Amino acid sequence: MRRKVTVDVESWPLERPFRISRGVKTAADVVIVEITDGLVTGRGECVPYPRYGESVDSVAAQIRSIVSALEQGANRAACRNLLSAGAALNAVDSALWDLESRLTGRSVDQLLNVGRPATLVTALTVGLDTPENMGIAAAQIAEAPVIKVKVDGNAPDRQLRAVHAAAPNAKLIVDANEGWSIEILKDLNRFLKDIGAVLVEQPLPVGKDDLLDGFQSAVPLCADESCHTVDDLPRLVSRYQAVNIKLDKTGGLTGAVALLAAARRSGMIVMTGCMVCTSLAIAPAWLIAGASDFVDLDGPLMLKADRDGGVRGDEGQLFAPDRVLWGG
Repeated sequence: MRRKVTVDVESWPLERPFRISRGVKTAADVVIVEITDGLVTGRGECVPYPRYGESVDSVAAQIRSIVSALEQGANRAACRNLLSAGAALNAVDSALWDLESRLTGRSVDQLLNVGRPATLVTALTVGLDTPENMGIAAAQIAEAPVIKVKVDGNAPDRQLRAVHAAAPNAKLIVDANEGWSIEILKDLNRFLKDIGAVLVEQPLPVGKDDLLDGFQSAVPLCADESCHTVDDLPRLVSRYQAVNIKLDKTGGLTGAVALLAAARRSGMIVMTGCMVCTSLAIAPAWLIAGASDFVDLDGPLMLKADRDGGVRGDEGQLFAPDRVLWGG
């Protein structure tokens, strides 16, 4: 029987606006792919990201351009030749993994021979705001073991001091989203260590990574926007000590597995991250997160409502999504 493929766009409102250095989100706008083979359907979700030139319309169009190939039986390897790494490939790759699981009766973690932990410690995020409001937000999650702090180049020391004062026992992941200069990074170098930062994520704009040559950071530097796939690692390993693996960058679980293995061979710290999404996107990322040093999968916790069977959070402890949601 010939496969049937559907592509849909959904919008999931956030509980409150979420601000980073590049702007504000009020909803998670996602693209869903369903691939049906007989009576079995596999699903995948992606989050198009304007920073990478993506929109829900462009990503949906990319997926629709290969519907014929998918319906004729194209597998994951074939799709990686049809689409470049990014959100569209993530949705397709995730749907194909889910479909294989349901057709074979084996979970994706069994197919990959990886662990699927029942719980993970995830960073909880304090969005960019005034230092005072960021302190208030941090106080509400002060019991979380790890807090991710979105900052920009406008008084980041005040923003971070406010969060640290409100949650003094939390480890801090500082995320500048390309918003700093090398001068800001150097000025804050010792301060970041003193306030308990454990990672500094993407301090400089993409294309400015060479400014990190020879810089001795007091806190490990983590490449996010600068690291999409395994092909990016060679130019990063001497400048960063960590990478943030996101399936919307790697083009799905298949690419994420390859990046994880290569990062480990290079001796790098690994964080698994996500866009603001539903738990359908978190389920495949969960299999990478189980092998990571840091986890930042709180995207669904920002929604007013998540999918049935989604992840549940409790003060930084994240409970796995139900297997029926994705991947067996």
